[in-house]
Amino acid sequence: MKKVCTICARGESKGLPGKNIKHLLGKPLIGYSIEQALHSGLFEKVYVSTDNPEIAKVAETYGAIVPFLRPDELSQDETPKVDAINHLIDIVELNGEFYDIIVDLDATSPLRDIDDIIRTLSYLDDTTDVVITGYKSNKNPYFNMVEVDNIGFASLSKKADKLFHTRQSSPIVYAMNASIYAWKRANLKQGLWYNKNIRIYEMPLERSIDIDTPIDWKLVEILMCEKLRCING
Repeated sequence: MKKVCTICARGESKGLPGKNIKHLLGKPLIGYSIEQALHSGLFEKVYVSTDNPEIAKVAETYGAIVPFLRPDELSQDETPKVDAINHLIDIVELNGEFYDIIVDLDATSPLRDIDDIIRTLSYLDDTTDVVITGYKSNKNPYFNMVEVDNIGFASLSKKADKLFHTRQSSPIVYAMNASIYAWKRANLKQGLWYNKNIRIYEMPLERSIDIDTPIDWKLVEILMCEKLRCING
């Protein structure tokens, strides 16, 4: 089955301006995801969807294909990422390229391993529409996550037949880390939650940090240093 990798990277970021090409240990952030996709050997091509010429230039330097600059209407804060992916795949198909599986790597999740990509894809079997990635959450809607009603009173987000008095005794829940998404082509148009058969590939917390703030950046920098030290002995 033919597989393509997409990486989406907007130029504007309110939490950490310029983060997609900001240097992390001497390499632009987006460079890590592009290299992981290329070095995995899984994909026919690696495409980057961006609205920013500087990001496009860096992405091409690292070996990705940037066939166009994404239009403004698909580059807003509220734009679902899957809309940008669909836009990219639609244009690729108009140019005569067709793929069975689309894998999206988040540009702000550099701590993933290539093995995480391989194992996520292994979950996309005949009975599965989409695979997402996440980790066991330390916040639990059965125990310590609440919602506030319209008169200001709090209650647990998820009700159960009994109260759970510790997080450890509560049902396991996962936090999505947005690191990897894998769709069958037929299911991409439906986005994510309109698909019925969704599996999750569990990643450890230390590979699940998505950079959105300066604090996230510092944490990833520390963890990346440790990771590279281990790899290099």
